[in-house]
Amino acid sequence: MTGKLEGKVAFITGAARSQGRSHALRLAQEGADIIAVDLCGPVDTIDMYPAATEADLADTVEQVEALDRRIIATKADVRDSAALRKAVDDGVAELGRLDIVLGNAGVFEIAPALDITDDGWQNMIDVNLTGVWNTCKVALPHLIAGGRGGSIVLTSSTAGLKGTPNTVHYTATKHGVVGIMRTLANEFGQHSIRVNTVHPTGVDTVMIQNSKTWGLFAPDDPNPSREKAAPIFASTNTLPIPWVEPIDISNAIAFLVSDEARYITGATLPVDAGYTIK
Repeated sequence: MTGKLEGKVAFITGAARSQGRSHALRLAQEGADIIAVDLCGPVDTIDMYPAATEADLADTVEQVEALDRRIIATKADVRDSAALRKAVDDGVAELGRLDIVLGNAGVFEIAPALDITDDGWQNMIDVNLTGVWNTCKVALPHLIAGGRGGSIVLTSSTAGLKGTPNTVHYTATKHGVVGIMRTLANEFGQHSIRVNTVHPTGVDTVMIQNSKTWGLFAPDDPNPSREKAAPIFASTNTLPIPWVEPIDISNAIAFLVSDEARYITGATLPVDAGYTIK
C-alpha cells in the first residue's frame, strides 16, 4: 500500500460489514483513521436478509486496529441526524480532523411497484436518501472548518443510472443520491470539497446473496440458490462475471478520495462490469 491517505480521517456510515467494512479497511490500509457508524439492527419492512449487529461493528473495529489505525465506532441510525451529528462530532474531537466522508449506509428490498406499502416506501426513502443527506449535512461543517478541502463519496447503484424493475423505491433513492451529489459538488466546490458517486452492479454481500434476490432472477424455480443465480446475474453484465466484490468498490473509492483524483468532482463512476452499457 502507498499510504496515500496517511494522516487523514474518514467518516463511514454502514461500516459494520459488507461494503462499509471493506471501505474502512481499504482506507485504513492507506493510512486513514476511521469514524464508523452503523445501525446494528433491523429496519422495519426489510426482511430479505439479516441486519448487521453490534458484533459485526466490533469486528470492523478489531480489523482496523489490526492495521495499526485508530477507529471510533458508534451505533447510530443515519435517519437520526442528532445521533449522527454526535457520532461525527465525537469522532472529530478524538481524532482531530475530518477529510473524507463515505455515505455508504443503505438497504435493499424487492417488490413489484404496486405491492410496495406506504411504510416500505417511506423506510427506503428515509434510510437511502434522507440518511445520505444527513451524513453530508453533519460532516460538511467539519470539512469546511478544516480549511483543507475534502472528498465525499456517496454510494449509489446501477439503479441510480437506469430503471430496475421491482425496485422502484430503491431506484428512486439511488437516483436521488445522484441529485444530492451534483448539487453539493457545485455548492461546496468553492471550499475545495469534491463530491462524487459510485455505482456498483451486484456486489457479493448478503444484500443480493439471499433466496429472495435469487428468486427474482429465477421466478419459476422453487429452490433458488447462489449457484443457479450466478449465470443469470452474469448475463446482465458485459464482462463475464456474475457480481463484483466489495474490494472492487473500495478500490474505486480509495482512488476518488485520494489526491490522484484531486480534480474529479460531480462524477458518477460505475463499477459495474458493464451493466449500464448492456
